[in-house]
Order: sequence, then C-alpha cells, then structure tokens
Amino acid sequence: MKTIVPNWNVPPHIQAFTTTREGGVSLPPFDSFNLGDHVEDDKSAVKTNRTLLVEKFNLPHFPLFLTQTHSTRVITLPYEGNDLEADAVYTNQPNQVCLVMTADCLPVLFTNKQGTEVAAAHAGWRGLCDGVLEETVKCFQSAPEEIIAWFGPAIGPNAFQVGKEVIEQFMAFDPIAETAFRPDPNEVGKYLGNLYQIATQRLNKLQPGTTPEVQNAVREYQDSVKEFVAEARNYIIINSSYGEAYTQLFTKYNKMIGKANAVNMADLDVTEKK
Repeated sequence: MKTIVPNWNVPPHIQAFTTTREGGVSLPPFDSFNLGDHVEDDKSAVKTNRTLLVEKFNLPHFPLFLTQTHSTRVITLPYEGNDLEADAVYTNQPNQVCLVMTADCLPVLFTNKQGTEVAAAHAGWRGLCDGVLEETVKCFQSAPEEIIAWFGPAIGPNAFQVGKEVIEQFMAFDPIAETAFRPDPNEVGKYLGNLYQIATQRLNKLQPGTTPEVQNAVREYQDSVKEFVAEARNYIIINSSYGEAYTQLFTKYNKMIGKANAVNMADLDVTEKK
C-alpha cells in the first residue's frame, strides 16, 4: 500500500501521509483504494477500504469523513455533531485524525512548529478562491508565521484549464492571482492555472510584512536588476575592449540578483511544497 509522505521539517510525533489508489478492494473504475462513498462505488468496498486505512496505518481511531462541498467550513476535532458538511478539519488535541479526500483538488496539511496544532484542508478552486485556507489558519492559536503548510498531490499547472471568469474571481480577492494563470496554447479563450501558486499566494498574504505591495516591490526590484544585467551582458559582447570593467560590474549585479532572490522566496514563502 503506497503513500506519499510530506517532505517537511516538523516534530517527529506529527504523522502525515497521502494515500494513493493502490492497496484496496474497489473494482474498476474505482480501483482500488477508493475511500469516497459519494462516487457510486460499491458501499461495502468503500467500508472495507476505510477499515484497511485504520488497520494498515495504525490510526488511533476511525477518522471522521467529511461531506465535502467546496465550502470554507472547518470542523474542530473531537466533534460530536451530525453536520459533516465541511472542507477542512482542525485539532489541538492529541490522537486525532484530520482527514480530507481529494482527486484533482489540492490537499493542504498544516501544523504549527511545536506540533500541538494540526489541520487538513480540501482546496478545490472554489474553496481556495472563497478562503478555505484562511479559515483553516484562523482556527490556530499559533501565529501564522509559526504554521507550516504542505501541499499534497493535485492537478498540475499544465492540466488545470479554466475560463476567464475563474481568473476574475481570484483577482477580485487578490490581483496578484493573475500571475498564476497563462493562456492555454491549445484552446483560444481558455487558461491554465497553477493551484500550488495560488495557494502559496493566499498563505503568504497571512504573513506579517508580506502584503501584495511588499511582494510587488521585491519583484519589481528583481526585474529591474535583471534587465540591467542583461543589458550589461550585451554591452560586454558588443564592446569587447571594455570587457574587464563591465565584467566587474556584471559580477556585482549578479551578486545583487542572488540577494534579491533570497529575500523574495526564502523570507516571504512560508510553505513546504510537494
């Protein structure tokens, strides 16, 4: 039974994984480790698969399976209620299992650096746009900069096709979201979106000092430096007699680029990617 394990640096008592399709009893087209009871799979097969999940991975108890509707509702565990319509789960209690189910949507796992709070969110484009990640982070008692997020497997940036109206919905919240989309070269009027980039943008906005203005300023600085270096490189080639002087200049600005890149990504990006 294969799993995908997060490559994040968290306390050792935090156990997290994503299952794959392998290792269950469901028949095609649900073969074989299908855990969803909403996709017309045989109910007994789903029940068996869920039991296997608990047994094979030594879960402390049978987990809560949400009725996921692309909402922004977060359930806090332990939960004794009957309303399971939600798309994220949070807990600050030991021996709880935060579980979400995804196909092409983005699963996001959270923990604080101390490992005393954890959560899982199902982030399809609707939930992502409406703020399911932000609502999940709101449940944490820890400050946003103390929270680590891991992005699990989801539809990739070369396959997630949307119309202009989807881009406009994301941009209504944050104009920077436009950078996560590009025209689909195979179909006029369609675009390819990057869920990972959008999720990173949304989480970065929660960090102190990472407002869109700050991020734009860093990007503009990088772009201007890169333009200068490109111009210097061309000048070296054209004016070879001045090569030594401009080589020194080129080296200095290359160093500046490295520092600009370090500021942008190392300091502003707080997520652990797949």
